[in-house]
Amino acid sequence: MTAPGRAGLDAILGDPDHALLAFDYDGVLAPIVDDPENAPPHPGAVAALARLAPRVGTVVIITGRPAEVVVAYGQFADIPALSRLVIFGHYGRERWDAESGQVHTPPTPDSVAAAAAELPDLLTRLGAPAETWIEHKGGSVAVHTRRCPDPAATLAMLSSPIADCAARHGLVVEPGRLVLELRPPGVDKGQTLSAFARERGARSVCYIGDDLGDLKAFDAVESLRDEGIAGLKVGSGSVEAAEVARRADLVVDGPAGVVDFLDTIADTLFASASSME
Repeated sequence: MTAPGRAGLDAILGDPDHALLAFDYDGVLAPIVDDPENAPPHPGAVAALARLAPRVGTVVIITGRPAEVVVAYGQFADIPALSRLVIFGHYGRERWDAESGQVHTPPTPDSVAAAAAELPDLLTRLGAPAETWIEHKGGSVAVHTRRCPDPAATLAMLSSPIADCAARHGLVVEPGRLVLELRPPGVDKGQTLSAFARERGARSVCYIGDDLGDLKAFDAVESLRDEGIAGLKVGSGSVEAAEVARRADLVVDGPAGVVDFLDTIADTLFASASSME
């Protein structure tokens, strides 16, 4: 829908060896589900990544989840075509490289455990519905309202008190699709994407996201454009995060649309390589 986006796509297709394709996990490679502890990839997503990865310079996942959880859900460690995949967990605090199979994780601040210990009593005092669910993610803690009778109203009621709780413990709140995540400050998806693009010497970058936390990555794509690195922002469409669609160069229909988009790029690159042989 935008000229910079078209230029970004052209750069990816024209010089795939120097292209970096980055993805959120939930809502992009996997559907949003009521139980975030059971979130396997969308059918076809892993196969689409495996088709595309050998044809581009870098494929990376940047997620709020722990890196090991995403590795397990996608069984990414067992796929030869994804032998160069990198997964950043907790927005970039963790890093898993398929080449080594190792996760590099900094110590979890005590503040996360302290906030997690406070949340149950806080939710009780606020009269939060019993369906409100606390997810312990290791490096962060999240409060989900998706299962509640009125998820949006519950989220609105909890937003300010949870922000106060986070501030008391030196944490920040990462709002998302019917979730409020309390996490340490100092890193976000945009910072992670920018640093990794420079590390890999990328000449073009595509980021696909669906949630408010992905807007920082969109900001990074725009900043990289100012540095001469072509960029494409893709929104995995959702009525729960309309701002993502408004900021995107291209909007696809959720994880199924992401799979179609990746297959189209892979098909185009395969046809281009075949025509040159």
